[in-house]
Amino acid sequence: MVRFRISGAAALLGLLGACAQPAPAPLVVDPYAGRPSAGYTGNLAGLGATAEDFRTTAGDTVLFSQDQATLGAEARATLVRQAEWLKRNGSFSSVVEGHSDEQGTREYNLALGARRAGAVQEYLIAQGVEAGRITTRSMGKERPLEVCSTPECYDKNRRAVTIVQPGAGV
Repeated sequence: MVRFRISGAAALLGLLGACAQPAPAPLVVDPYAGRPSAGYTGNLAGLGATAEDFRTTAGDTVLFSQDQATLGAEARATLVRQAEWLKRNGSFSSVVEGHSDEQGTREYNLALGARRAGAVQEYLIAQGVEAGRITTRSMGKERPLEVCSTPECYDKNRRAVTIVQPGAGV
């Protein structure tokens, strides 16, 4: 009797399985599903614009004098190239990071980094880049290129770096 119940239940399940409908085909087929992702490589869908292109053609860094947020002639020339690149590549947004050397207090250097980033932002806007495509942040003395104790080394850390990324309006 126990054997009949198990056999009957198995037969009933078999009949139900035969009546089941196959799953409907997906409405959208993802050709990349199941493939390993290579990650973002910097190319923007055939437009040829990349963050590396920005660094090599426009330059991403401007330098400042000690305790200054004033743009020198070389910095302004770099920013003109940055502005032209950003205007040609309207699908990119930018973040300007202001940095300082290791001298002084953390608070002073954060404020100085903010002034440097703001000076770059204002200059880019004056060159015709939409304000909504540029944000700023101050790194102060927290991210030096080099930890140092010589004037030549300090000069490298007094900078503003423009970072571009696909997608207007960070």
